Amino acid sequence: MAEKVLVTGGAGYIGSHCVVELIEAGFQPIVVDDFSNAVRGEGDVPESLLRIEKLLDTSIEFHELDLLDRAGLEKLFKKHAFSAVMHFAGLKAVGESVEQPLRYYRVNLTASMNLLEVMQAHKVHNLVFSSSATVYGDPQHLPIDEQHPVGGCTNPYGKTKYFIEEMIKDHCKAEKNWNAVLLRYFNPIGAHSSGLIGEDPQGIPNNLLPYVAQVAIGRRKYLSVFGNDYDTLDGTGVRDYIHVVDLAKGHIAALRKLKDDCGCKVYNLGTGRGYSVLQMVKAMEKASGREISYKIAPRRGGDIASCYADPHLAEKELGWKAEFDLERMCEDLWRWQSMNPTGFTNGTAS
Repeated sequence: MAEKVLVTGGAGYIGSHCVVELIEAGFQPIVVDDFSNAVRGEGDVPESLLRIEKLLDTSIEFHELDLLDRAGLEKLFKKHAFSAVMHFAGLKAVGESVEQPLRYYRVNLTASMNLLEVMQAHKVHNLVFSSSATVYGDPQHLPIDEQHPVGGCTNPYGKTKYFIEEMIKDHCKAEKNWNAVLLRYFNPIGAHSSGLIGEDPQGIPNNLLPYVAQVAIGRRKYLSVFGNDYDTLDGTGVRDYIHVVDLAKGHIAALRKLKDDCGCKVYNLGTGRGYSVLQMVKAMEKASGREISYKIAPRRGGDIASCYADPHLAEKELGWKAEFDLERMCEDLWRWQSMNPTGFTNGTAS
């Protein structure tokens, strides 16, 4: 009997790619999502999950659920004996969090507290948490390893990730039978090689690469490059971009780590290499064969100059390493974008 893994926010960009990897690794994902970052498909099932069912010739159990609905969560835990939980659900736009801090604190922190308490009540003690490199704030040294100070976050979104990490660490200290792996992502990009699932931002994309892809496909006129006066090779921000499939495979490695009764562990998931905004624009021009127009705009509040990972601990302890290079990330992103010019609203891809 396949182990059941609860995947919160499993219809979103990263969650859906992890659902693919879970199924391929022999687990049974049970997905909950509230559609805040997902497109509703036939039968009130997220379009991303319908496509995964088709891709893998399988069926996926899905429940529309907001983690603020404590009773709904309790009901789900009564129905299933989960071996572990992967927690992706949450609001995730840096800029929006600066404008709506209370909403971010209420949603992200309350949802996570509800989840931890219900897990505890139902004796589910294994958790993989989707954290972020934003917990490091402005880097004090590069590359950033897991020992880098945390908590000096430059925006409320990053602070929610930091607070949730602290809640999980404290809970694991108090409850010795708990195991948790906190995965600090750098910048996930790309899409599944089938072109059936990928990142489909609702409204104006907050992340660089979906925006660049939408300019290339003609959905947007030009890219605004926020700041060209940073202390970097070409003045634009440098980030560590990681293929979303590599990232998803990191979650499977983390799930296996939980079986070692590992306690609470923290790992960076990145490539260890930084690329600037303009380097990414050039890479996407190459992948798409199209010119991508851009304009320089003022810096955004909460942005930093450079951020890239030291990913060696994950390699050493999880046996995980990012495999896909920048060219492959951009090729897969372009395949997704060109097959789905308007994202999931195209309907089920044939």
